Amino acid sequence: MPLSTSSNFARPDDAFRAIVEAHRGLTDEQSADFDAALVLILANHIGDIDVLRDALVLAKRRMIDGQQQQQQQQQ
Repeated sequence: MPLSTSSNFARPDDAFRAIVEAHRGLTDEQSADFDAALVLILANHIGDIDVLRDALVLAKRRMIDGQQQQQQQQQ
C-alpha cells in the first residue's frame, strides 16, 4: 500500500480541529508526550513498515523545508 498524501477525510477541517482541541490545556511537555503516543498508535494502526518509512521521510523533509523557508524569510 503506497503512502496516501491526499486528504482521506470527508471533512479535513474537523480532523484538524479535533487534533488541536486534544492539545488544549496541555503543557508543552504533555503535548509532546501526547503527540508521541498518537504517532505510535497510528503507526501501529497502519501496520505497514514501508508506508511508515515513507511517512517518516516525508515528515522530516517537510520539517526541514519549513525551517529553510523561515530562515529565508528572516534574511
